[in-house]
Amino acid sequence: MRSYTVSLVLVESLLAAAAGAVVLLRTGQSYLAGTALSWAALAVLVAWPVLLGATGAYSERAYGTGSDEYRRVGRAGFLLLAGASFLSYIAALDLSRALVVVAIPALTGVTLLGRYAARSRLHRLRAQGRCTKRVVVVGRGGAVLELVTRLQREQHAGLDVVATAVTPADRTRVGQRTGLPVGGLDDVLALAAEHAADTIAVTSASETAAQYLRQLSWQLEGSGIELLVAPGLIEVAGPRLHIRPFEGLPLLSVEQPSFEGWRRVVKGAVDRLVAAVALVLLAPVLLTLAAAVGLTSPGPVLYRQERVGLGGRTFTMLKFRSMVVDADRQLDALRADNISDGLLFKMRTDPRVTPVGRFLRRLSLDELPQLFNVLGGSMSMVGPRPPLPAEVLRYDTSVSRRLLVKPGLTGLWQISGRSDLSWEESVRLDLRYVENWSLTLDVLILWKTGRAVLSRSGAY
Repeated sequence: MRSYTVSLVLVESLLAAAAGAVVLLRTGQSYLAGTALSWAALAVLVAWPVLLGATGAYSERAYGTGSDEYRRVGRAGFLLLAGASFLSYIAALDLSRALVVVAIPALTGVTLLGRYAARSRLHRLRAQGRCTKRVVVVGRGGAVLELVTRLQREQHAGLDVVATAVTPADRTRVGQRTGLPVGGLDDVLALAAEHAADTIAVTSASETAAQYLRQLSWQLEGSGIELLVAPGLIEVAGPRLHIRPFEGLPLLSVEQPSFEGWRRVVKGAVDRLVAAVALVLLAPVLLTLAAAVGLTSPGPVLYRQERVGLGGRTFTMLKFRSMVVDADRQLDALRADNISDGLLFKMRTDPRVTPVGRFLRRLSLDELPQLFNVLGGSMSMVGPRPPLPAEVLRYDTSVSRRLLVKPGLTGLWQISGRSDLSWEESVRLDLRYVENWSLTLDVLILWKTGRAVLSRSGAY
């Protein structure tokens, strides 16, 4: 990862130099002119990588997953903009507005795009087994199996599980399920040395209580091996978790999820604004698709279906019709071919889908009329998948938490595999969003939706 960090520093320094050079060329000056602007351009060249380092944007922990890396870059951009504005005012420097108003925000934006490209490259390298950390997972059998499964599925996290350490009663089960070397809780250091591990991940269980964890941390001192602790709050993430010291005892504070307040108001306003702009821009596309549906198969252009939204209230969801008119009446005859493991009906090759409908589904174009639902307030741009009333009737208490927020046109399920996901995985992703939603997360999901749609993964 050191070479990855060095590459980021070099590229982002070049970006800062380019930003300064563009401003100087625009004003007809040079770095050697000795003016306040030329010195400011040189200062940006030095300050930008320094601020990125100071905000933790070059920390290996931020690479490859989550939104924290982007927030740190944004924080560095804000500090650079604030610093340049403050110095320009206090020292009465004759700085070009192009530097403060245009160049620094543009530098921040281009750096964010560069980080996204670098992250995509890093994900490909990690999928090939490169730029990863070798991990030994420690704990009880069930917790270890769950964490191993998650890490193996989410390869972009860069944690490659090479061995496990569990209680004697769990060794056989864990070994058979994972196919990995298995040791005891007292064999952690030996396993790490044998398999050249550089990280140990401890799950929360009775055997991994305070005394065991303390002793393990002592044993790892000076070894260079990183110690990670999975707190057992798998679906509670990011901003809701805080370390709070009480009389010297660090406790993990978990904030209550937010379902009301000003952020919800902002989210609703942004949803309607984005939907309105999208409908205007996509009007020719919507008309073309409507004509294609209407001319190629008999029946209405739009398919209206009752779905359940916020608080259990029903609404009519709109889609371009992608099936034959009597598709609902044919459902019972196809039950035997259902490949879903949960409450949904799924078929990879559904005979009810029309040729145009199959094209629409592959690119998720049949979902575009839901922009009218977003504009009307019954749906959000990002949220859980809108369920059918029959599904909701079979929900248990935990799954019902999906109804605490508006359903979304897209969501974590959309960017994580869509119809390829199991029922359990779909529910887990929806609940993760409900518990941890934020405006930043919404922006990231919208950004990734385009790539998911173009890849057509899990769409049928």
